[in-house]
Amino acid sequence: MLTASFIARALLSGLIIAAIAWIGRRNAAAAALVASLPLVSLLGIIWLWHDTGDRIRLADHMQATFWYVLPSLPMFLVTPLLLRSGVNFWVALAAGCALTVALYLLTIPLAAKFGIRL
Repeated sequence: MLTASFIARALLSGLIIAAIAWIGRRNAAAAALVASLPLVSLLGIIWLWHDTGDRIRLADHMQATFWYVLPSLPMFLVTPLLLRSGVNFWVALAAGCALTVALYLLTIPLAAKFGIRL
């Protein structure tokens, strides 16, 4: 069952994404700046804290977020490179996403070798 809190959270998150797209039509760099802000992560952190008040769960969430951001970054280099090389948008996006998934799968066991549980 959907709660009012869930619906409000979904609407706010959707508004952020819509705002980024709207800003992007006018200024790509400004939209990129807004998109690069960890707004969704911050909202997730605030909502997780509000819902649980659990410091350990929140700390684990924030640390895992940090480690998952790192393997996602190459997508923002590979996809534009493919687009500039004439690759179809959907193919370039799929390749960037596939790269990210592959790097996530490599990150988990690599992090475990250093005692980081994701």
